[in-house]
Order: sequence, then C-alpha cells, then structure tokens
Amino acid sequence: SLSTGLDLPGRFLFATLTLMTLIAILVFIEEAVYIYRKIPSSKRSIIIWINAAAPVISTTSCIGMWVPRSTMFTDFTAGIFFAIVIHKFLMMMIKECGGQKMLLRRFENGRFTISTGPCCCCCLCLPRVPITRQTLFWLKLGTFQFAIFRPVLVFLSIVLWTNGNYVLYNLSPKGPALWISCFIGALTLFALWAVGIMFRKVRILLKCKNIIPKFALYQFIVILNHLQTSIINMLATQKIIPCAPPLSSTARGSYIAQQLLIMEMFLITVISRVVYRRKYHDLEPPECAAEEPGDKKQ
Repeated sequence: SLSTGLDLPGRFLFATLTLMTLIAILVFIEEAVYIYRKIPSSKRSIIIWINAAAPVISTTSCIGMWVPRSTMFTDFTAGIFFAIVIHKFLMMMIKECGGQKMLLRRFENGRFTISTGPCCCCCLCLPRVPITRQTLFWLKLGTFQFAIFRPVLVFLSIVLWTNGNYVLYNLSPKGPALWISCFIGALTLFALWAVGIMFRKVRILLKCKNIIPKFALYQFIVILNHLQTSIINMLATQKIIPCAPPLSSTARGSYIAQQLLIMEMFLITVISRVVYRRKYHDLEPPECAAEEPGDKKQ
C-alpha cells in the first residue's frame, strides 16, 4: 500500500500537501460565503464557480496522490469542471459589462479582434468582426461546446478504458487515446480563443473590476492544469523521468504533476480570494462607464 511504501520525508510531504488542500478548501468556503452575502444574485453563482476551479483541481490531485488507481477519474473530473469554468468566465465578462444588452449598447459600433491567441495570434490579416448579437452567440457557443463535448468524450474514454481499449499513456495512432486527446485539444483551443477575443475587447472597460488579474489567474490555471501536466506525462512516457521502485516512470510523473498542482492551486486559491474580494456595490457599470473615456484616451 501507499502508506507503507513511504519513508518519513515522503509521509511529511504527503501530510503537508494534504494540509494545503484542506486550507484551500476552507479558504474557498469562506470566500463563497462572502460572495453569497455581498455580490448581486445575477453574478453570484458564476463567480463562485470560477473561484472553485483551483480548490477542486487541488482536491482531485490530492485524491489522486493518495489513491494512485483513481488518477484517471480524478484527472477527468478536474477536466470536466474546468471546461464548465471556461464557459463561466466568458459569461462573467458579459455580466460585468452589465449583461448582453448593455454590452451591445456600449460597443454599438465596435468590432472584435479575432487575430488573438491561442488560435490566430499570428494571423494579423484576419478581418475585425462587428459586435452583434450573432457574434456574441458564436463566442458563447465557442465555450459552451467545450462544456458539453468534454464530458461526453470523458465518458467515452472511461467506457473504452473499462473495456481495456483505452490506455492513458498509449499515444500510438492505432489507439483511441491519441485521437480523443487531439479532439479535446482542438475543442480547448477554440474555447480559449473565444475567451481571449472577449477579454481583448472588454479589458479596458472592466479594468476597475480587476479583470486583468482575474484573467491572469484563469490563464495560470489553464497552463498549469493542461500544459504542465501534459509535458510531465510526456516526459514520463518517454522515460526521461526515471522510475523509482516501486513507482514506474509514468506513476512517478503522475505523482510529480499532482504534487505540483496542489502547491500551485493552493497559491492561486489564496490570490483569488484577494482579487475577487471587492466591494462590488462600488463597482457598478456607471462608474466603470465614467472611467472608460479616460482609458480610451490613454
């Protein structure tokens, strides 16, 4: 078992990381209570969802660390949750602008710059798209499709895994893992692209609502949860991360990824508490609108 296979430093590390996860959960619960009391009901659930991303990923990583056989389920749970959070973040930006009608009124003659990351940051020749109800619908669909298709693909992966056809680290063209991973990757890029297009347009208007640090935290979660974990798993698959009996290379890579995520998500949870804890009644759209012309001149 895991507990008998650990030496004293290993047990101390596991205990410390578990404590960090518990503190992250407590910080989130305290923040959720604050949000529930202080923030208008129209924004309340969205902001709680976004704040929950880091503690949920920390919790799933902690469970995966203690119960190695659950890694596939914990990774998939974190992935599904964050797919929903990406859609919620786009909706939060629209809500912070006063809702869809107010956003369309503010940017009546404005245009979206679609030559932005992660899909089209190098395609500067792309035309700028008018801000209409239809373009807003396509942006929302860009994140909503990820929140729908990611759970469906995860369910398909688990069905194939229980049948012995899906091997997580087997990335050969003949296996389903490579194709499912590529499809999820493409859906992720489209969802992040939609959020990037919206953020680029509203970042000056919502500067008074700390949208830039909020977006930075959201981007950190994306990079750490997806890119960092993928790189570590690839290094482990190629045996670059050496095995350390009784752990194989892939198991050791999974442990490293989970332990890093617990520490990183703990920090992000604490920072999120500072960034999101604002007196929202002082930051309603009229005040932001008053600041907008000055920002544009700058």
